[in-house]
Amino acid sequence: MDVSSRLILAGIILVLLWLFSVNNSSKHRLPPGPRALPFIGNLPQIDKTAPFKFFVKFSETYGPVVTLYMGRRRTVALFGYDAVKEALVDQGDDFSGREPLPFQLKVTKGYGLGISNGERWKQLRRFTLTTLRDFGMGCKGMEEWIQEESKHLEAHIRSLKGRPFEPTFLLGCTVSNVICCLVFGERFDYEDKQFLRLLKIFTDLIRFNTSGMAQLYNVFPWFVELLPGQHHTVFTQMEEVKEFIKKKIQEHKETLDPNSPRDYIDCFLIRMNQEKDNPSTEFIHDNLASTVMNLFFAGTETTSTTIRYALSALIKYPKIQEKMRQEIDTVIGQNRCPNMEDRKSLPFTDAVIHEVQRFLDIAPFSVPHYALKDISFRGYTIPKGTTILPMLHSVLKEEKQWASPWSFKPEHFLDQNGNFKKNPAFLPFSAGKRNCVGEALARMELFLFLVSLLQRFTFSCSEGPDSINLVPQYSGFVNLPRTHDIIATPR
Repeated sequence: MDVSSRLILAGIILVLLWLFSVNNSSKHRLPPGPRALPFIGNLPQIDKTAPFKFFVKFSETYGPVVTLYMGRRRTVALFGYDAVKEALVDQGDDFSGREPLPFQLKVTKGYGLGISNGERWKQLRRFTLTTLRDFGMGCKGMEEWIQEESKHLEAHIRSLKGRPFEPTFLLGCTVSNVICCLVFGERFDYEDKQFLRLLKIFTDLIRFNTSGMAQLYNVFPWFVELLPGQHHTVFTQMEEVKEFIKKKIQEHKETLDPNSPRDYIDCFLIRMNQEKDNPSTEFIHDNLASTVMNLFFAGTETTSTTIRYALSALIKYPKIQEKMRQEIDTVIGQNRCPNMEDRKSLPFTDAVIHEVQRFLDIAPFSVPHYALKDISFRGYTIPKGTTILPMLHSVLKEEKQWASPWSFKPEHFLDQNGNFKKNPAFLPFSAGKRNCVGEALARMELFLFLVSLLQRFTFSCSEGPDSINLVPQYSGFVNLPRTHDIIATPR
């Protein structure tokens, strides 16, 4: 058979596969959505530079529950607070599945907390939440680790003596050291070459995950594997991270004291030993290594990125920065370390931090969910095997939930008396059974680090506030803010 005949045969097979998929879908009452093309689905209709905006346009036509096709992969997107809350909270069990994205599946082999489902997910999530709480309430808990790390951050910034600097790696080191204390029981020097190398890999990974190639890999992994490109470099880099984690686990095994666990790895190893004769246990080495990688990455990038964005916002709006500083000086002063008890006495500061998270909208698609069975939702059927996207962007920027959704306004979280007020549509960490496992830690870091920084520095940039652009530089499944050189002037 010649080449042209093979191509024709391949095309016929693809069309038949698509027709089979469409006929199979007709058995269900799917939510409405735009017409999809064979094989490539709705991909041509989606702008790769800011895909979430085009998803929102589909909702304007088809409503709050929309069916799309990413290639041949059926996807249902949920829009607005009501639909997202109804799915993730009211029908939390139905929507608790996690999408086994091909990229993550290749890196983790399906192990760990991130993309697991069923008994594996239940055991690992319960254990991780318990361990995080235990260390948070310990004699040297998370709050003390963050306070200690804030002193290292302050010292490093002071050493710059007012020179402009780009804060991405410095903030990455700072935030990562908190998760390193929790997971590895140690912090790393800001000049440690291996530590900086790992942070560079994390930065490369998150930028790759916002690229068109990453989305293409998750739609057509078998095809993209054959192509040259950055994905091969990223997979090689992730092997470096795995080797680092493997080495740390081995060091912990050699020095483990079952009566005095130092960190997450120790606790996991103790549980592994306790359940070594249980054939159905999920406390095995592969799950430990992948969960540590999940925590290491997630505990570094999202929080450090949010702090960096907060500094840019405070430079752009110097009056807001000054009002925060005055409130902090009145309640805490410039010398005492802030603690979490101070938050209730700093309503404006708390409101600004919440508004930073709302406005950044760091995960506009959330992390993809997955239908582990046929789901009945709002009169429709979401078939088993469907990708589900709770569009957090549509919640954090929904006009009926926020007075001025496209403006940066801390007043979104303040009542008429200046007291902090909650908004149920504030869901940057998602909601329900698969919400961010590190939410409590991230909230603590954002508050303590930002208050500590404003106690001791005034932030500006040489080009002036108007030069700051808060529109994301990269936008995909993650919104990455633009980089700016900033100036930290000691007070």
